[in-house]
Amino acid sequence: MMTTSEFLQQIIQYPEKLNSLVCEAKECAFQHGNITRINETPTSSEAVTYLPFTLFPSPMPKAIILQALAVQTHFNILVDKISQDPDFLEEALAGYKKIHHADYEKILFRRERNSTMLHHNNVTFDDSLSRHRTIQVDDFTANLFDIYKQIQQEGLTQSIAVGLNRIDYMVDHREDGPSPLKQVEINTIAAGGLYVSDCLPVVHRHILRSAGLLEESKYVQDRNNSPGMCAALAKGWELYGQQKAVILFLVESHAQINKLNHRVMEKNLWDRNIPVIRRKFEDVYRRGSLHDDRRFFIDGQEVAVVYYRYGYMPNNYTEESWDARLMMERSLAVKCPDIGTHLAGTKKVQQVLARPGVLERFFPDQPQVVEQIRATFVGLYTLDMGPEGDKTVEMALAAPERFVLKPQREGGGNNIYGSAISEVLQRLKDSPERMAYILMDKIQPFIVKNILLKRSAPLQISDCVSELGVLGAYVRYVFHIHLMYLCRQKVFYFQMIFLLSYIVMNTIS
Repeated sequence: MMTTSEFLQQIIQYPEKLNSLVCEAKECAFQHGNITRINETPTSSEAVTYLPFTLFPSPMPKAIILQALAVQTHFNILVDKISQDPDFLEEALAGYKKIHHADYEKILFRRERNSTMLHHNNVTFDDSLSRHRTIQVDDFTANLFDIYKQIQQEGLTQSIAVGLNRIDYMVDHREDGPSPLKQVEINTIAAGGLYVSDCLPVVHRHILRSAGLLEESKYVQDRNNSPGMCAALAKGWELYGQQKAVILFLVESHAQINKLNHRVMEKNLWDRNIPVIRRKFEDVYRRGSLHDDRRFFIDGQEVAVVYYRYGYMPNNYTEESWDARLMMERSLAVKCPDIGTHLAGTKKVQQVLARPGVLERFFPDQPQVVEQIRATFVGLYTLDMGPEGDKTVEMALAAPERFVLKPQREGGGNNIYGSAISEVLQRLKDSPERMAYILMDKIQPFIVKNILLKRSAPLQISDCVSELGVLGAYVRYVFHIHLMYLCRQKVFYFQMIFLLSYIVMNTIS
């Protein structure tokens, strides 16, 4: 069987044949739903293009895919447990040190003198360490955490939550032994790329056949992510118990580049006779309301489920947006995700989970589960103020090429690499602002050749690395399912994402 790289070297010598295949791929992508609005007119569907994708699929070991699928349900359970563990989230993000009530009388005078004691749900915490933790230097995470604390203090109105999570991985290439699956990050809000990743295997199979690679086309696997994700939202709506209530998609305030992809999920829900509306933060702030029983209404419609397709970046929020987020979190509506699940996906939580003994907290007496999850971790290091954080800074400055510096952000394009790590840490090494980041070992992925298709971009063979995203869905207390996977490819020297399919191989040579 010919490898993609071998075929690329041949076809690049025949521009006419290559251009014909490229046109065929783009037209097939349109035909099967890989479609998005253009940046010039992001609020209109009159002019559209295709989401960037690769001309050919790339190889991926079958064992790696099976491993990622096998551990997904464990990750779903882990995220859900974290979201319901206020002590853990307090310790991870705020540094609150729990104090036993037996010792409370001995230290009560401290609270009277310097107000460093915090009462929370009849539990006392020492707040003196919180100045050394993430929320003290990251306003965005602090605002999310403040909402979380208020919900905890008031008591949960709605115990049911829907989780639509995506765990991203790369294969860490090693010359001296097996190349393991390693986790890049956990995404717990607005996990994207669902429908378009479903349609690409059809495109890639067709292109392989058109190029005469019939045997290779048999190894491209179908994916069907969208129905499973919609099933979780539909179950949340069903459990809410009001037939006339709606699912609210919380969407972007201005440019809605991805609106056409959302429409696929909306149609799937409408086909189940579940009404869907789209609203923005400002709509919720101006026209949303809570009744005395905490039912949430907007424009006269009761909301059963709030599905956040927006709200994962600081620039998504104004002061009014934060008020709207709090209103929805306080409501009886089922959230996807709820505020605890959103916080469970922060980089600081990811780093804390890698510490010895932490996973055992969530999976006591389940050593095999702990082993499966921990096997996917790379080295993750704190930048908190103190000796441990100082050691991390020294290690990163000594060999910045070995690491990735990650802020508490979702949405891609925020990570810092190479010499830029040195620039940031030299500036922040003695400042509490360094706590807004974590340090992660840099994964050394396989480099493969492919041709990347992007509007107005030249055709050329590029060095690419592949990322495997496994999607999981759950409804708290009801069911956990793992879905299929989506595949993305990044140009080796910068973080532009292109969607792709995989040729599933027994090994990669």
